[in-house]
Amino acid sequence: MFNLGENQLLRVVKIADHGAYLADPEGGSRDERILLPIKQVPEGTKAGSEINVFIYKDSKDRLIATVNTPLIKKGETAVLKVKEVGKIGAFVDWGLEKDLLLPYREQTYRLHPGDECLVALYIDKSSRLCLTMNVYDYLDTDHNYRVGEEVEGRVYLISDNFGAFVAVDDEYSALIPKKELFGDVREGQKIHARIIEIRDDGKLTLSIRKKAYIQMDEDAEKVMKVIEAFDGVLPFNDKASPETIKREFNMSKNEFKRAVGRLYKERRIEITDKSIRRL
Repeated sequence: MFNLGENQLLRVVKIADHGAYLADPEGGSRDERILLPIKQVPEGTKAGSEINVFIYKDSKDRLIATVNTPLIKKGETAVLKVKEVGKIGAFVDWGLEKDLLLPYREQTYRLHPGDECLVALYIDKSSRLCLTMNVYDYLDTDHNYRVGEEVEGRVYLISDNFGAFVAVDDEYSALIPKKELFGDVREGQKIHARIIEIRDDGKLTLSIRKKAYIQMDEDAEKVMKVIEAFDGVLPFNDKASPETIKREFNMSKNEFKRAVGRLYKERRIEITDKSIRRL
């Protein structure tokens, strides 16, 4: 039996002009053989030798072995580069001769040649190796991160219901909850975030907001810039709707009220029934 998408130790049963035929040393049918092309056969190989190979399929959909190491194996995730985009999806370089298909249905956002994307490798219903950008089930949760630690991650999916799904260090499962999702965050983007919770299952909860006392200063300056853009008079006060605040400042209402409070205490603004004015 051959393990598609994995490395396997196989025994040479025959050497021909075009390569070495390999079989499972643990047993199997005499007809179950796989070719290691002649240019891949290590010098000195003979019948009975055992070779560690990676198993995939060639352009004719036949099982084939290689001694080269791919950039990704079955069940793993990796950041790979798109070589071209066709009618059925993107073709991605994974370090072997035949590029891998990333079908449109497995893309969480559209890709272009030269793009890098986080993907996982699996076997599809047609028993072919295939890539997916839906990596949630493939990400690891066994880590040594701590609450409060700052990390780098890649956004691979944005959900209207939950927030932004992130792969920390392109490997570990994390989420920026919807309530923490402010600013220009898009799929495929690399982000800098802070761990605010580690769930019992090991998944991380992130915030792209800084600690409150630091963020408040930045938010206050952002509010001040918007007031200046309105010629010094904001046409609403701190009782404005969350939708209005989100539209104008990309903040939550609580963040906006804290920033306005900071400016008021510093006597840089006055708050009226219908506006906020620069002093």
